[in-house]
Amino acid sequence: MAQTRPGSAFQTRHIDPERVAPLVAALDAQDANPGVRRLRAWALDALAPRDGERVLDVGAGTGTETRALAAAVGPAGSVTGVEPNPGLRAVAQERAAAEGSTARFTDGDALALPAPGGSVDVVWCERVLQHLARPEQAVAEMARVLRPGGRVALLDTDWATTILHPGDPEVMRALVSGALTQAANPYSGRRLVGQLSAAGLVVDDRGSQALLQDHRTVAWPLIRMLGESAVGRGLLTEDRRDAAFAELAEAAERGALHMSVTMFGVTAHRPE
Repeated sequence: MAQTRPGSAFQTRHIDPERVAPLVAALDAQDANPGVRRLRAWALDALAPRDGERVLDVGAGTGTETRALAAAVGPAGSVTGVEPNPGLRAVAQERAAAEGSTARFTDGDALALPAPGGSVDVVWCERVLQHLARPEQAVAEMARVLRPGGRVALLDTDWATTILHPGDPEVMRALVSGALTQAANPYSGRRLVGQLSAAGLVVDDRGSQALLQDHRTVAWPLIRMLGESAVGRGLLTEDRRDAAFAELAEAAERGALHMSVTMFGVTAHRPE
């Protein structure tokens, strides 16, 4: 399998001020996914943020979970969303202001968090590590800023769990392999436990959710991207790709399409 990974538009080095709208649309669609919502609810319940606590949301995006964390710690607490993309940060600030949320947002890098050591009660980091070539450094930074007894939740996708059905299994494998070329750290989900342990944190719980595509529709922008990747890497001919597209479209018409990827969550704490 080719290992060339051009990287996603969410990576810091690919920030384009002119292309904020597609990122916002992608994040909003993820916010609406039932699997994402269930895994977030599980992680938030496991972290149990308390009134007055200090929270850091690493890679806050449009601030959806930052606002939820701010509501959990109340006006006596403080929640800061770290987001390096100025366009996403502006959207996050606008949405927080519109809701009257106390969440604040700042520029920053997951590899060098803008917080003193031992100053944070709770760290939240969702779907960030998959975009990092050095995710272990980011996890070490989270461990650094946590106070003794502080808690962290890491939620991330494992792109090797992508399933696409029906179709010739060989062709489907070639198609979904394209998902592994788009992220700097495509196996992020399965690595979370080990990275937290290596950073000196104690793992408390683990969870997962399959993020399912509607079985009645085809996510054509993504499917076409995967198809072009497979053809470009010599894994499929154009004819085999087009035949696979037709089979997926037919399956969707009869409500038989399956497309999913699994997101994992791990909660941990810094020892006292």
